[in-house]
Amino acid sequence: MVSKVLSSAVLGINAYIVEVEANLSGAQLPKFITVGLPEGAVKESKERVTAAIRNSDFILPHKHITINLAPADIRKEGSAFDLPIAVGILAATGAVKGNFLNNLLLLGELALDGSLRPIKGALPIAINAVKERIKGIILPNENAQEAGIVDGIKVAGVDSLAEVAALLNGKMTMDPVKVDRQKLFNEQKKYDLDFADVKGQEHVKRAVEVAAAGGHNVIMIGPPGSGKTMLAKRLPTILPDLALEEALQTTKIHSVSGLLPDGQGLIATRPYRSPHHTISDAGLIGGGTVPKPGEVSLAHNGVLFLDELPEFKKNVLEVMRQPLEDGSVTIARATMSLTYPSNFMLVAAMNPCPCGYATDPKNECTCNPQLIQKYMSRISGPLMDRIDIHIEVPAISFDELSEKESGEASKFVQKRVQSTRNVQLKRFEGRESIFSNAQMESKDIADDCKLGKEASDLLKTAMEKLGLSARAYDRILKVSRTIADLESSEKISPQHVSEAIQYRSLDRKLWLS
Repeated sequence: MVSKVLSSAVLGINAYIVEVEANLSGAQLPKFITVGLPEGAVKESKERVTAAIRNSDFILPHKHITINLAPADIRKEGSAFDLPIAVGILAATGAVKGNFLNNLLLLGELALDGSLRPIKGALPIAINAVKERIKGIILPNENAQEAGIVDGIKVAGVDSLAEVAALLNGKMTMDPVKVDRQKLFNEQKKYDLDFADVKGQEHVKRAVEVAAAGGHNVIMIGPPGSGKTMLAKRLPTILPDLALEEALQTTKIHSVSGLLPDGQGLIATRPYRSPHHTISDAGLIGGGTVPKPGEVSLAHNGVLFLDELPEFKKNVLEVMRQPLEDGSVTIARATMSLTYPSNFMLVAAMNPCPCGYATDPKNECTCNPQLIQKYMSRISGPLMDRIDIHIEVPAISFDELSEKESGEASKFVQKRVQSTRNVQLKRFEGRESIFSNAQMESKDIADDCKLGKEASDLLKTAMEKLGLSARAYDRILKVSRTIADLESSEKISPQHVSEAIQYRSLDRKLWLS
């Protein structure tokens, strides 16, 4: 006898429907085989399924069992097919009624005792189920809140195979999971950190605010212990609040990676990712035999912090150029090509020299100019081209550390940032793929960053006297535009240009000679 159960799987961050067909035959020797390009975890499901069926007080037929996962030309991975396979077998034997199986998705990993364990990718699966006009989803209780965020589909969270059978046979009823998305979003939209925690470093905090207001990538240069990491961790707290659509997209990426916190169905704060400098290019960009999102995608709509930037392998830094430029990363394999979103703010930090004390007046630097030059040259020109703001972070004094008065709170800085972003959104309305000053191309810079004679002369003098590189020119104009927007000024004045010039430390000849 043949039965069919609907399930789903994730490819990239999007889901597709999988038909799980179970055929029981008495004409062949008893055996359990799975076809349809199953990967390791799917192949092993037969052991979990057979034990779960028996331990749930059902009879496993002594027959030749063939499980087919269609479409058969796409590789299937993960343990979410355990439940639909088990229900398919029970439906073929008549132990479970098949009346509703054509309009239900079943997902879940089975333990040997028949209980259900959580799966990855419940959110994108639920979103796709609505598109496919599926009426309901049955999945583990731990994933119910995540799937319940999606409107237009009934979600049932269950604990065991026996519960699923009782539900399908009409012996048990269950209310669909209901999630108030807006309430959940508002409750979880809180940060544990605050800009008020940072003592001193007023000019650095100003630079970080400018970076947040224009979506600019930033690099901080300073001795150990000067507060670079502390500032980077608090940057998400002053960025504009996530829109609900952004939150859903961010949650999808974390869902397919299995990184959603327990009991949290929605990520409502901007992600902050800080990989170690020993990370591989696949870990940063994404990849693997079956491609998975990397750190640049997990930081989507948030902040990617690279501490000790020169210590990262050169090939790892170079592969970041595409996601920085395009806001997405494409991973190609022989059988597939997947694109993950990666629209993030890059925040990098580094010491001014190998020993770290070249700019610290209280500690003696032991590095010679050649060593410093070699250290600085580990960061390539093309990568620096994509960083608009360079800011020097000096060592903080005892007087600043011992100040009792706290700094300005994140909520006040965020209001200014949000207001500035609104100005930019209005300016770029109707222009495709431009939402902040940092995304401006040459034509946009020419249209929106026009300088008066005084400001133009100042920039020309800076280029000549300070030895600023040619690539600094556009960056200065972009940052000047953001500084002007922060002050609600339509015109870019000389003081805006002057401040932007200060944010190009690494382009000056003194760093490169």
